[in-house]
Amino acid sequence: MARGGGQGLARVAVVVRAGAGPLWWLGVFAAGVGVLVPGFTGRRIGVLAGAALFIVTAAVVASVRRGRYTALIGSAARAGKHDVLQVRAVAVRNWRRGHRWWLVLAFLAALGAAFAVPAAGGMLLAGYGAGLRLKAAWLGRRERAEGALLWVRVDWLDGRGGRPAGKAVKGYRTTGVAAGDAAPGGARRRTAALV
Repeated sequence: MARGGGQGLARVAVVVRAGAGPLWWLGVFAAGVGVLVPGFTGRRIGVLAGAALFIVTAAVVASVRRGRYTALIGSAARAGKHDVLQVRAVAVRNWRRGHRWWLVLAFLAALGAAFAVPAAGGMLLAGYGAGLRLKAAWLGRRERAEGALLWVRVDWLDGRGGRPAGKAVKGYRTTGVAAGDAAPGGARRRTAALV
């Protein structure tokens, strides 16, 4: 808890987006290595199956729990003046530290799957990353439409630094769109070029 009764707040879109990059690049690398292995099914079937898995996984991850997010957004309260806004880099680092072993295991599983279905495991992993990026973009559109950024209490996130729509989350807080160092959707905020 912050001084003065405030809470530490992390950006919802930043937490959602934190896993997109590692999952995407690990998936692309695993798929690239997987193409080199003929596997049981052959490369052509593996790549076609992987493409289907990529599309389905991205669509499912992007749309899952949208109802829960919408309900939390609808009941969001204004952040207090004593609330402490977590910087983007800290939220991303917390998520990645908390999930590092899951990322390693997922990568190894994707590589292992290449011996059965070449490239499919890696493309599934990349699809998960793409789905998280799409979900963060959807949250960014909601933030722009509402004219407010969405924040979640850090102590309501689970121990791994994730799940901004988990059972422990009772509601979101909002700030103006200029707050924090991340743009709507969780990307780095671009500073205007100096003239």
